[in-house]
Amino acid sequence: MSLKKSIFLLIDNEKGNKKGDYLVEYLISGLILINVIAIFLESYKSINDKYSGLFYGIEMVSIVIFSIEYILRAWVADLQYPTLSPIKARIKYIFSFLGLVDLLSILPFYLPYVITIDLRVMRVLRLLRLLRLLKLNRHSKSLKLIGTVLKKTKNDILVTVFMVFILLVLASTLMYSLENEAQPEAFENIGQALWWAVATLTTVGYGDIYPITGLGKLLSGVIALLGIGIVALPTGIISSAYIDEVQKQKQENKEVCKCPNCGERINM
Repeated sequence: MSLKKSIFLLIDNEKGNKKGDYLVEYLISGLILINVIAIFLESYKSINDKYSGLFYGIEMVSIVIFSIEYILRAWVADLQYPTLSPIKARIKYIFSFLGLVDLLSILPFYLPYVITIDLRVMRVLRLLRLLRLLKLNRHSKSLKLIGTVLKKTKNDILVTVFMVFILLVLASTLMYSLENEAQPEAFENIGQALWWAVATLTTVGYGDIYPITGLGKLLSGVIALLGIGIVALPTGIISSAYIDEVQKQKQENKEVCKCPNCGERINM
């Protein structure tokens, strides 16, 4: 087996098809989690002052490993997309969602060496390191399963979101009309009424803005009751699709196995 094929099997998304791929998976996943923890700890001045050297070391090791991973994934992209030419395959990987996540997770480190940039902008770019958390999607079957479920239910969820948007606009417009004269400072415009509608529909109820008229209170109660059902609707859609996908994968695992040497599927 060629070196390129071996590397591809080592870092591809199908785990268990080559010795050592679980080691790579755990190494990358662990490093991502360590980075996220480091980002949080760096926000504490006392901790950052005391362990700044450690945080810098974690960043350097992470940059080296993630950079190598990015280069290798671009190199073996023609094996991931065998129907495309090597150049087109690498371009497809680079501009894919996970390819962009891989790039953006290392970009803040290299950017200052390429162009002169305001340090205030660098503080914002440092937040891009949190994108490393999205790389876990490639190394976690559970996160990958959730991603598959969200893709399959995106149309149903979009319909639900559209319904919520219409309800928010209607509720905020009506509440503005009902409460503007009684509370001009609280419901000065529809935008402020929209904030009330969001807090009420999600049943959060911050209490900073609330109706005082009879009709306003009645409308608020109706919106709160509707919120209970509307918030539960996408939850039910996703839960149902998640259960179906889990059952489907269990069935596929029973019917299909893989060769431990080459990773090819063997029909049972």
